[in-house]
Amino acid sequence: MALSSPGTAGSTAATDSAQAPGPTRGLLPLLLVGNTVMYALYIGVPGFVLALQVANIDPANKVSNMTIVSGVSAIFATLFNPIAGALSDRSGRRNPWILGGGIGALVVMALLGSVNTVLLVTIIWCLGQAAMNFYQAALTSVVPDRIPLASRGKASAAVGLGIPIGSTIGALVGAAFSDSYRTGYLVFGALVAATAVLFTTCAKEERRPGKAPLPLKEQFKSFASALANHDFRWAFIGRALLVLGYFAVLGFQLYILQDHTKLPAGLKPEAAAAILTMVNSAASVVSTVLGGWLSDKYNRRKLFVGVSALLAALAMVFPAASTSWTAMLLFGAVNGLGFGCYMAVDTALVTMVLPKSEDAARDMGILNVANAGPQIAAPFVAGLIVQLSGGYTALFLAAAVLSVLGALAVRPIRTVR
Repeated sequence: MALSSPGTAGSTAATDSAQAPGPTRGLLPLLLVGNTVMYALYIGVPGFVLALQVANIDPANKVSNMTIVSGVSAIFATLFNPIAGALSDRSGRRNPWILGGGIGALVVMALLGSVNTVLLVTIIWCLGQAAMNFYQAALTSVVPDRIPLASRGKASAAVGLGIPIGSTIGALVGAAFSDSYRTGYLVFGALVAATAVLFTTCAKEERRPGKAPLPLKEQFKSFASALANHDFRWAFIGRALLVLGYFAVLGFQLYILQDHTKLPAGLKPEAAAAILTMVNSAASVVSTVLGGWLSDKYNRRKLFVGVSALLAALAMVFPAASTSWTAMLLFGAVNGLGFGCYMAVDTALVTMVLPKSEDAARDMGILNVANAGPQIAAPFVAGLIVQLSGGYTALFLAAAVLSVLGALAVRPIRTVR
């Protein structure tokens, strides 16, 4: 698909990438698997095993402690993603960083399950975020590196499907090991490490020209220059707002089901969380596939991104208005439809507004700050809202506002329809 204004820097980068892609055979299923295990860990660890570990250490202060763990680790997630992308660009390789991040995640998960203080949990989870951000920054760069523009919607759908499928796996594994979080950590780490080995073995890459190292001051300037690009900046803002709203609720889902929702008799919160995740994931799979395909067909990215973000906002109204289990099921289904389509189409949109093709990994790493950072920062923000308001209704309303703002943020983008 052609961009609206082919003379812009963003479209030049995308066109360069599309004109000289690397080998693409078999990439889509590998991207699906690679992103699936990543999101399984991102959902299953903080949403289940980490939350249960923190609650087990100090049940009376679980919300405030989880807020501290999540807030501190958010700083590490924010710092490491663009750094990892820049290192990948400099080396001209993606696979070594994917493999190193995956193996590192396994080591950190093994350590995380063996500690029993909030301080050590915080430190080691920060190391886990660093490892996963090296993995994510390199994996995300495969799409702009090697997928032609006309197939970006399909590729982004493959990436986006990793969210609902990974969320389901994360919830099921997390719930299954709710009585043995140490084993749960090992399972999540092993999944990521095994997938990293699979991806780097099967997805052979052509070495790209490396970049000469820059002084530290120049590196910081280069990071800032990416956000100086008009369209990339608005794509960054929109993604950050939507993801923050989504994960502010998702990160506290277990506590919401424990303390806010009136569950049917006999249904435990852990089982309810797994059910809710599966409902969300089923809806997200449908909207991800349709959104990616339709956005390719009609060459309309902004429209699909905006509407899907508004749908995610609408979903927050149901549990804000009612504490019933039915309201939470409606929330899960509608939110899945909105978020699934958003992530599929927005990923395609982002690859079309990258400032420079030679800095693709760095810039996707910067964008991943808007993706990974809010995922980890969300419980910190959510914890403050819950503590200040005394409940979860205000959290749902705040998340709805963030989703609406995320929808509006794509309007100023000029080079993509």
